[in-house]
Amino acid sequence: MPPARPSRVNTLREQIAPGLRGVLGEFLVYLRIECGLAPASMEAYERDLVDMLAELSLAGAASPTDVTPRALVAHVQGLTRDRGYASATLARRLATIKVFCRWLCARGFASTNAADVLDQPTRWKKLPGVLSPKQLRALIEAASEPQRAGDGAPLWIRDRAILELMYACGLRASEVGAIQLADVKDESASILVTGKGDKQRLVPMGRPAELWLGRYLRECRPLLITAERAAQRRDKGRVFLTRSARPIERVRVWQIVKKHAAIAGLSGVHPHVLRHSFATHLLIGGANLRTVQELLGHADISTTQIYTHVDRTQLKDVHRNCHPRP
Repeated sequence: MPPARPSRVNTLREQIAPGLRGVLGEFLVYLRIECGLAPASMEAYERDLVDMLAELSLAGAASPTDVTPRALVAHVQGLTRDRGYASATLARRLATIKVFCRWLCARGFASTNAADVLDQPTRWKKLPGVLSPKQLRALIEAASEPQRAGDGAPLWIRDRAILELMYACGLRASEVGAIQLADVKDESASILVTGKGDKQRLVPMGRPAELWLGRYLRECRPLLITAERAAQRRDKGRVFLTRSARPIERVRVWQIVKKHAAIAGLSGVHPHVLRHSFATHLLIGGANLRTVQELLGHADISTTQIYTHVDRTQLKDVHRNCHPRP
């Protein structure tokens, strides 16, 4: 069997000067232990910093004191000029750099904060993509016929349950894979969802999602758990599993959504579109903004308020169709 190809992060890590590599390791421990960041957030921080420190090392930086304002400005200029990063991606990169440089000062690795010279880019609020109820029905029902879905029974039942649950509960892709069997609350027909920062929220499922999840747990999941796999505890108590009975990962959830969107003839659909549609349809139906905030697990209501703008976009259509002088 050929050896696994090294990831880009590991390749770049080898290019970082030893003095900076050690500091990076300490910072990542700080993020994991003291800040308690989720694995996905940890990966993003590590990826961004490895990229930056490898570039700085190739330019001659050997220690934290070489992380200067001039070096940071050159790095950020390269992100926009050479790589053409969008403002949202650039904003995330800058946030990572600022946290890292602030930590360097707090730990005494640097006497001044080199990132103070960096400004956040202007970010336009982009309205999230939303599917109509008809489009959502087509997407979800694309997983109803195994001969079309291509998996064959019983994994199409799993896919249908995932799609139903994502729309019914407004789940992120990472939250789908994290659901434990103990998180399914049959008595209240709800799901205990663990979101960003390990924050938990209880979200009602609705009847269709409840029925398909129950069918998956009865007809599909037991067939994936053989006696050998059960002894190995491959499933880790998670609800949604792969064909090999391992917990489903975020990337696989993306693949499932994209696959059935293609079957339904829909483009530009990804897991977060189902979450956007969930929130928007609730508000259109008269739900309170605070309630939607709780269901989505948003810490700040300003994050939820973007969905009110999505709802207002319908006013033009109503005015055009109903006003006596369009």
